[in-house]
Amino acid sequence: MVESIVTVLLEVKCFAPPTERQLGYLRNYKANFENLKAEIDKLKDESKSIQHRVSEAERKGEKIEEKVENWLVSANNTIEQAAKFIEDGETSKRCFKSLCPNLKTRYQLSKKAETEVKALVELKEEARRFDDRIFYRTIAEEVWPKSNKGYEAFKSRLSTLKSIQDALTDVNVSIVGVYGMGGIGKTTLVKEFARQASEEKLFDQVVFSEVSQTPDIKKIQGEIAEKLGLELSEEAESRRASRLYERLKKEKMILVILDNIWKYLDLETVGIPFGDDHRGCKLLLTARDRNVLLSMGSETNFLIGILNEQEAWRLFKIMAGNYVENRELKSTATNVAKACGGLPIALTTVAKALRNKELPVWKNALQELQTPSEASFDEGVPVEAYSTIELSYKYLRGEQLKKTFLLCSLITPTSIMDLFKYSMGLGAFESVHKLEDAHNKLHAWVHQLRDSCLLLEDGSSKFFSMHDVVRDVAISIARRDKIAFTVRNEDVWNWPDADALKKYFAICLKDSIINDIPEVLESTQVEFLFMSPKNSFVGPNVPENFFKRTKKLRVLDLTRMRLLSLPSSIDLLKSLAFVRSDIVQLPKALGQLTKLRLLDLRDCFHLKVIAPNVLSSLIRLEELYMGNCSVEWELERANSERSNASLDELMLLPWLNTLEIDVKNDSILPEGFLARKLERFKISIGNESFMPPKSGINNVEYLWLDKLQGVKNVLFDLDTEGFSQLKHLHVQNNPNFLCIVDSMEMVACEAFPLLESLILHNLINMERICIDQLKVESFNELKIIQAYNCDKLSNIFWLSTTKCLPRLERIAVVNCSKMKEIFAIGEEVDNAIEKIEFPQLRSLSLGNLPEVTNFCREVKTPSASPNRPSSQEDTSTLLFNEKVRRLTFSSYIYIYIYNRFYSIMRSLLSSYVENN
Repeated sequence: MVESIVTVLLEVKCFAPPTERQLGYLRNYKANFENLKAEIDKLKDESKSIQHRVSEAERKGEKIEEKVENWLVSANNTIEQAAKFIEDGETSKRCFKSLCPNLKTRYQLSKKAETEVKALVELKEEARRFDDRIFYRTIAEEVWPKSNKGYEAFKSRLSTLKSIQDALTDVNVSIVGVYGMGGIGKTTLVKEFARQASEEKLFDQVVFSEVSQTPDIKKIQGEIAEKLGLELSEEAESRRASRLYERLKKEKMILVILDNIWKYLDLETVGIPFGDDHRGCKLLLTARDRNVLLSMGSETNFLIGILNEQEAWRLFKIMAGNYVENRELKSTATNVAKACGGLPIALTTVAKALRNKELPVWKNALQELQTPSEASFDEGVPVEAYSTIELSYKYLRGEQLKKTFLLCSLITPTSIMDLFKYSMGLGAFESVHKLEDAHNKLHAWVHQLRDSCLLLEDGSSKFFSMHDVVRDVAISIARRDKIAFTVRNEDVWNWPDADALKKYFAICLKDSIINDIPEVLESTQVEFLFMSPKNSFVGPNVPENFFKRTKKLRVLDLTRMRLLSLPSSIDLLKSLAFVRSDIVQLPKALGQLTKLRLLDLRDCFHLKVIAPNVLSSLIRLEELYMGNCSVEWELERANSERSNASLDELMLLPWLNTLEIDVKNDSILPEGFLARKLERFKISIGNESFMPPKSGINNVEYLWLDKLQGVKNVLFDLDTEGFSQLKHLHVQNNPNFLCIVDSMEMVACEAFPLLESLILHNLINMERICIDQLKVESFNELKIIQAYNCDKLSNIFWLSTTKCLPRLERIAVVNCSKMKEIFAIGEEVDNAIEKIEFPQLRSLSLGNLPEVTNFCREVKTPSASPNRPSSQEDTSTLLFNEKVRRLTFSSYIYIYIYNRFYSIMRSLLSSYVENN
């Protein structure tokens, strides 16, 4: 009724526009409410649709746009308000007992409804503008392991962490590597560094990806891209690499960690810029093999070693629980931890396996760790350690390197020379024609095993050793694959049954009680036999028929054993050793071993007799070691029979290139014996006088000169080339020696560039070691200087530069009655800021030096020859003059002073402390 009246009035058009608009609200009252209801339903549908999309995105871990979240809140509030408005309007549209309409209220409600409609429409239009921008991709923040007190206690790792940080913050370094044996804690270390780097904001981004043994380039690309918020939808690796490359270049400072690399990984193929391409992109790599890091261009590499004893026990206790401190258990638990050898994965797995176990279980575990077998590992004492090391073994390149690794496990620790003689006997160098090439090949293999962290880095070029856990795993592999039967440090053990013995390639009985040696060794396949009894002064006898069935035997080492005869059945033998045996006479049958290439008789102190023509029958012999043997060599005389060997026999061996031998005097040496071309030799000519050959002595590494006639200047008289290969020089009992080097008598050369030790004893007329200035490279590797009973020696060296003797570690000067100072300082050392440095010095022993007043003293340039007087200027009566007060030693130095030099040295130390 009201709508009809309002419509008639509006059609008459007798009202002003405002009045017309107000009457329109009355006329459209019902339509406005219906329109409002319709818009509420539409907005509800839109809100539900967006909420569904939001929920789906949240389930996927996506981040919702803030404006979308605000819209949903606003839409819900608006819908609630509009619905309430409609409900309130229904109850207030009549004026009196609902009998007649209230025009004013209807007007207000209609107007309000129209306003509500506009708000709903605007929200709906706003939602349409979202399109697909409901959410955005989030960059997954890397979750690094929280630092814990157990890790912080590993001080041996803290220095490495600091070194890694220093290297990665160096603008000139792009790639840093960390390497170590499996289970040593490389991943834990780099993740700890990543955590610290993130906390300290060293980089804008830190991303991590594991490479593994079989690299999946797309997976690596995807992991890095995901952490950068980059979506790689392309399938082609090259396209993905290009996009990742461009994205990484946008980061000002980013650290990319690539963990567990087993072989060369092309960074360009992955899409990682480095070096000059992007100095802000740093890479931290981990691998078991240092060569892998080097192949990838890593400039600085850090070896992760085992934990020390205190750190190992702390980790073990964390994993096993504090109950290992129980009085009854602690002793056994401590030994179990020690048996794990500081290897974190072994410590962790063993400790967890034994946690809350009773004492008998602990004792059984200790027994299995100390005497491992394949069964021990199968029973889980530590499976993880076994697996990681076996994996490294499987990834060794080539079968020969694997064989060398297993051979090392049988004989470690020992010399590389021993490893060489065994490897040569086993045919490892069949394709190598020169002995030197064979030695180089073996050293390369040893370096590969060290770089793979399967041999320990001990800094020695002559010896090698292996971590106990690695050795035990290797022996377990050898036993499992029927490669070797081995007994080590055992007092009670049993020989395998005959069927088992027939399968073994190698038998190694090392440092054990060897009893019940079978009459016949039932080992038809054995090629390597090593027997070394434990603490045996009288070695056990090897039965006469012991080798009857060992027709494939190629290497035989009977250290400290007794062998009465050699059977013809071992005619394939290529390497034979009787080291430290009490053998008196070599069996004549030895001459039948015409394939023998190496014979080692070192330290056979009782060996007196070698039957004539036995040695000359060994026509393939290449290496002969007879150091510390007492053979009664006879002279070769025409028309006379000999009862013992002659050195002339060695001249008949065409392949001989390595010789170690002791000779009582030079009268029994055949003509040209010392001039013979040998690649390696160690010839000791006994206590009687000896005239050096006219051709000189060169290319030697170890030289001992005792009672040498006709020599005054070692360098000039014996080798004018400067002894370029010599590493150890021992000179004693030579009254004619005036000096070691007199450069005035020769063209300046690099004297003794590789010399590591210089021992001088009882040289009563030597005034100086060195006369005049040499090249800076001279004595550059010298580590040890010892001078005893050198009555006229005035000082050890004349230091013409502050950088002399950079590697000197030990000094010993005793009973040198005319010594004035330990070192003389040349006039050239006059720069006020220079220091006299001995950065590596560890030991200083001085005694009975009555005329020493200075440790170092400045002197004028010495005369050209020791028999011409030199002018010295005593610049100070103090032990340390002004220049020497800047003397610096290493951080730790052991000093031993005694007798008449004590008070002087005490003053030296007091002055040193005051000025440092």
